[in-house]
Amino acid sequence: MGNITAEVLDLDDSTATEVALTGGKAAALARARSDGLPTLGGVVLTTAFSDAIDAGARVAGHDAVAEAFRRAGGEHQPLVARSSSVVEDSAASSMAGQFASVIGITGLDAFTAAVQEVLDSRVQAGATEFPIAVLVQPLIEPRFGGVMFGIDPVSGRSDRRVVSAVDGGPEPLVSGEIDGSRYVLDPNAKVVEFDRNDGPELPRVALRRLVDLSQLVADVFGSPQDVEWAIGSDDQLWLLQSRPVTTTVRGIPTGPVYGPGPVAETFPEPLTELEVDLWVPPLRDGVRHALLLAGTATAAEVAASDVVVTLAGHVAIDLRLAGDIRLKSTLLQRLNPIPAARRLQAAWRVGRLRAALPRLAEDLLDRVDADLEAVPTVDELTSRQLIALIQRGQAVLRAVHAHEILMGMLTDTGTNRMTGASVALRVLSEARQDGSSDDDILSRSPIVLALTSPRVGAAPVLPADALTPDLGTGTTAGSDNGVLREALRLRARWLQELTGRAAWQLGERLANVGALPSAEAVRHVDLASLEAFATKRAVTRADLSSAHEHHFGNPLPACFQISDLGHPIVTRRSDEVGGGTGAGGGAGTGPVTHDIVDPPPGSVLVTTTLTPGLGPLLPRLSGIIAETGSVLSHLAILARESNVATVVGYAGAASIFADGTVVTVNGDNGDVAITEEVAA
Repeated sequence: MGNITAEVLDLDDSTATEVALTGGKAAALARARSDGLPTLGGVVLTTAFSDAIDAGARVAGHDAVAEAFRRAGGEHQPLVARSSSVVEDSAASSMAGQFASVIGITGLDAFTAAVQEVLDSRVQAGATEFPIAVLVQPLIEPRFGGVMFGIDPVSGRSDRRVVSAVDGGPEPLVSGEIDGSRYVLDPNAKVVEFDRNDGPELPRVALRRLVDLSQLVADVFGSPQDVEWAIGSDDQLWLLQSRPVTTTVRGIPTGPVYGPGPVAETFPEPLTELEVDLWVPPLRDGVRHALLLAGTATAAEVAASDVVVTLAGHVAIDLRLAGDIRLKSTLLQRLNPIPAARRLQAAWRVGRLRAALPRLAEDLLDRVDADLEAVPTVDELTSRQLIALIQRGQAVLRAVHAHEILMGMLTDTGTNRMTGASVALRVLSEARQDGSSDDDILSRSPIVLALTSPRVGAAPVLPADALTPDLGTGTTAGSDNGVLREALRLRARWLQELTGRAAWQLGERLANVGALPSAEAVRHVDLASLEAFATKRAVTRADLSSAHEHHFGNPLPACFQISDLGHPIVTRRSDEVGGGTGAGGGAGTGPVTHDIVDPPPGSVLVTTTLTPGLGPLLPRLSGIIAETGSVLSHLAILARESNVATVVGYAGAASIFADGTVVTVNGDNGDVAITEEVAA
């Protein structure tokens, strides 16, 4: 009947920690026991046993089954038989819930059937080719049971412990029969969030012990763990199972709250290394200058923030400095006379600036236009002249950004003025109807650049769809300040295009002499290196001149902080979701779609941010719901002009509204009503 010594093994045996012999679950418990963690004893029907069964031996009447039953104390107490596959509870995959567990086994016949059930569960798990062991332990009758994650399994925050609890053992929770209560705890066991649901409220001392256990388990296994636990009637805490959390550890969030919404129009697509160097510093400096001139932030507040950041090429801005988040002031801060005096002084300065700003903007526009007209084509310039053009372009871009931001902060720019994007759509549509090529349109009407994302390249690609927007009745006149602000935005886009083409020209020249494998590779060189290569102060390194494939990863969350490990971690502005702001366009009803490339006609588009690239899609849509954005953004204004109901700043919209759910969007008051749930 086989070698029983190899087929039945105590958890306390030194070889029980070998995954190949006892499977992932049992090996983890054996290791935890050897390090003194509070685990139940037990025995394992090893992979040698399952190999013997696979080779033709029968479970019923097998000596190893009888031996395991005896050594686990089955003659005197109920048992639990759990799967322990070699592909279960690994760092790569937990296979949670894919194999069988049998609870409350009494008698040898029932135990034999339970062992057979565990072995057979490999079929349903699609793992018949992998060995499996059977973990056998005594059944306990816990007071509480549950699951605990050593980090937040959704966000990856390593300063959070997530505990779910039920009355009794954890099986109903693990199987999904009930939700249980849910705690989010900090490392000191302080309750950050609590949802009672259908579970118990755990004593404070139990929460403290669970958090301590999570740290002990992480120390033993070298990483945060997903554990099953139980607390007996005698308040003894037991570790029932431990496996690695498969979520990426993203660290502890610190510092300002950032978001892509306010800069999504400027940078609707992620940027490569060179594009970041070309265009993000001018925007960052422009924002800083505008904030300080407007008096909306102190020098210390501006210095304490990176203001504008890039993560894997995606651009975001400090939402508090951008005005999207307002901090709550304490009573002491409200009684402090110094900020009030500072505000009074700033108000005097800002009042003078507000009066002069339109004239300053007009002068800047005149100078920028004159400078742009004087620039030769980039192929006529030497490499050193191209570098100088980039440097000059960045300086001017910084000024344009600052003026445009100040116009939005300090003047009334109106709410329903036609945008550069709407004019560009009309120009592009009519020019194509007249038979003009895109190259001709770009050379004659550079306003169409408002429809494209900035990119280092030979020429931009105009959107394929360019239907003339139906402006309806939503084009009531705004102030001249709105026109000036739009003009500044357009000049910023022109300056990005000019510096991008200059950089591309340098890339082509470096590729022609073999310094780069292709002109495209220049997009992945930082600006300092490009300047050194172009002026022959340095030669290309192998890692810079090799073919480069950039992976931008997922888009940034609507609100996030940057962790100590450099990852974005989702941050809520408040405990609420929803709370959208109407951006106009009346009301519209349709099924929800998240497809920003080819949305179905008549649908309501739910998106994280509003970007100019959505403009050509407006004729298809009955509504838009955006998690971030401003009612003054290009796309929001363009949507109003096209009578597309639009709501911005609707927190959590992407997760709230599923594809196919029929909603009514009210662009006047920001309400979104679900009129028909999607079928499950």
